Amino acid sequence: MADPLILAVDQGTSSTKALLVDARGRVVSRAVAPLSESQPRPGWVEQDPAELWESVRRAVAECVTPACAGRVTGIGISNQRESLVLWERRTGEPVGPLLSWQDQRTAGRCHELAGAAELVRSVSGLPLDPMFSALKARWLLDTYDPDRRRAGELCLGTVDSWLLSRFGGEHLIEAGNASRTQLLDVATGDWDDRLLELFGVPREVLPRVVPSCAAFPAARGLAPLPDGVPVLAVMGDSHAAMFAHAGWRPGVVKATYGTGSSVMAIGQAGQAGQAGEIGEVGEARGLCRSIAWDLGDGPALCVEGNIRATGRMVNWLADLFGVPVPELLKEAEPTDGVHFVPAFGGLGAPWWDPAATPVITGFSLGTRRPQLATAALEAVAFQIEDVLAAIEQAVGQVRVLMTDGGLTHSDRLMRLQADLSGRLVARSGEHDLSALGAADAAGLTAGLWTLGELERRPRPADTYEPGLGEAERRARKHAWHEAVRRARPAQERSAI
Repeated sequence: MADPLILAVDQGTSSTKALLVDARGRVVSRAVAPLSESQPRPGWVEQDPAELWESVRRAVAECVTPACAGRVTGIGISNQRESLVLWERRTGEPVGPLLSWQDQRTAGRCHELAGAAELVRSVSGLPLDPMFSALKARWLLDTYDPDRRRAGELCLGTVDSWLLSRFGGEHLIEAGNASRTQLLDVATGDWDDRLLELFGVPREVLPRVVPSCAAFPAARGLAPLPDGVPVLAVMGDSHAAMFAHAGWRPGVVKATYGTGSSVMAIGQAGQAGQAGEIGEVGEARGLCRSIAWDLGDGPALCVEGNIRATGRMVNWLADLFGVPVPELLKEAEPTDGVHFVPAFGGLGAPWWDPAATPVITGFSLGTRRPQLATAALEAVAFQIEDVLAAIEQAVGQVRVLMTDGGLTHSDRLMRLQADLSGRLVARSGEHDLSALGAADAAGLTAGLWTLGELERRPRPADTYEPGLGEAERRARKHAWHEAVRRARPAQERSAI
């Protein structure tokens, strides 16, 4: 019999990627299908659920040849998180657009519910912020079912739920994705009645929460795959990238440099498949508590900092100047104290300040595109470091920062990250880490490898050692934090 293959599908914000992985964990084929988004009003970010599903089908069709389709023994799925879809239970047709994790239309609601912020954080582990799914759920239901009469006829779910619904079967959501909705009690792993009432979400529209390696509906409609190939694992994209880094090892922190950035660490006492102990310090410093994954023997908890604009900021600057991103980054020169705080839609972790506004400080008539390019790269590195500092307080020493995502192609950025953090940075040799993590988890379920074998698997990486002295590093961080202060309204500022 021919060697088995695992198909990984990574449904992201701007594209869907598909990878075929063999029994040794090697990528043998890959494909990508672009995905568009629309911004009908300032702060609104939407996608078409039907187009999203078609992008999955295109990526699979380009990745899997008819000759090897019969060798695919299972599928792993990773997906963009917090984005939300509403659809009809009977027909499967979407009701309204997908509301992206980037969408800010519910910011006003956050202010209205400010008195419940402590309840939301203590139960869900997440700050009250429009990035998360709960307020998106309220907006979709208020718009398309204002009196909640159709609660039994509608399904509400994150992208993993939407994709699984295309295969038929029960309405399901994977535990890690569920923990990002702001409707889940992260301690019990079940929907919380207090949060459902607060956000006006009937339990009937929500999926059943299941582990990351549950009995999911078998795939169908993914030609040239035959119908019936089992879905063996599902994870949120940041969680899957962490899994691909074997991120359950002590002292390992993962940072994904995408449209935004996720910086994640398993709790100090946490092991893969076991609950981790998360300190209260992390919550106070603006970190989220989430479920990283559940391999069937209990959830592994993690702390995470979410940054709204990293790659998004670099792309915006490249578009502004009308140059490709690689050309912009190649031009980067010393900034002479220019700082760019990309508070598009406010600041995420560790500040969680929706009222923050973008600012550029320290510029003069002599400032040109190369200095702004470097300021953008430094803003990425400084934002990551702010979260790393909070994570270190929450779960202990950061031994190594494992990096992945499109922006890590920039050697300059990786050197900046090491210099400005004072930490060892290891850039993965595989850039599609979310897809690879989904494949790793699916192969684990299929029995192709063990957790120990995953941990011992060679992971080619480029390493970057810090080159700045401590005094200079401290001075540059101080200058960055002064710029952050300017980005935040005076009544919202707190000590940095």
